[in-house]
Parts: sequence; structure tokens; C-alpha cells
Amino acid sequence: MIARLSALTMLASVMAVSAVADLSPVEPQVLTPPSGQPVEFYETIMDQPAMGLTARFRFLAPQLSHYIDSLSYEELEADLSYLCDSYALPRLSTPEPAMIVISLTEAPVEFGAPAPDMAQVFEAYHPEDGSCEWEAF
Repeated sequence: MIARLSALTMLASVMAVSAVADLSPVEPQVLTPPSGQPVEFYETIMDQPAMGLTARFRFLAPQLSHYIDSLSYEELEADLSYLCDSYALPRLSTPEPAMIVISLTEAPVEFGAPAPDMAQVFEAYHPEDGSCEWEAF
């Protein structure tokens, strides 16, 4: 009985330490895609639309409107593809999603909320042979 109580006490202590560790602030990681614009991971949303499991990786790009004005579509898509290959793919778990959506936004905005005055772009990919393949819609 004492051994079981000791084991439960240890387990409770480990869980408490884990809970505190989860509350520790995480240093933002600034990523540098091919265009050079500063990009920071914002959040991941997993959902199940009609086409299967989708992993949405959302990134903040505070200078996005400037880059939209100065980059071609191909250059901007290269940034999104880079974030898919270098950031999203290594963080996928099972079951593997059928689709990965990479989005950039100037500032945090609730998913699905309209923000017509804010620059936002996104592209969809599917994981194939260790890389992200563009999904044509």
C-alpha cells in the first residue's frame, strides 16, 4: 500500500512539473523563407473537411503587404512551399493529413474571421514522398 501511494505521489509530482513546463513561454522562432521576409509560426489547426484530414499551419508575416506588392506570385509561392517543406512536414504526426494549408497573415486573426483590411495569403499542398506537392484548385 505504501509503495502504491509513493508511486502515485511521484506520478502526481511529475504531472505537476509537466503542467508547469507547458505554461512556460516559448520563444518565437523567426523563419526566413526565400524572399527574406520575416515569418513567425503562429498556430496549427487540424480539421476534417470533406477532402480528409487537413493540417493548417498559420504564420505571421508583419511585412506581408509590402512583399505582396514587390514579389511575383512564383516568389510568394516559393515562401509558402519552403514553409511547408521545412516547417510543416517535419511536424506532422499520424495519421498523416491528406492536405497541408500554409497561410501567412500580417497580424493574428481568428481562423475563419473576415479581415478585409489585412494582407493574407495561403496555398494548399499534399505530402508526397517527403515533400509538399502543390494542390491546384
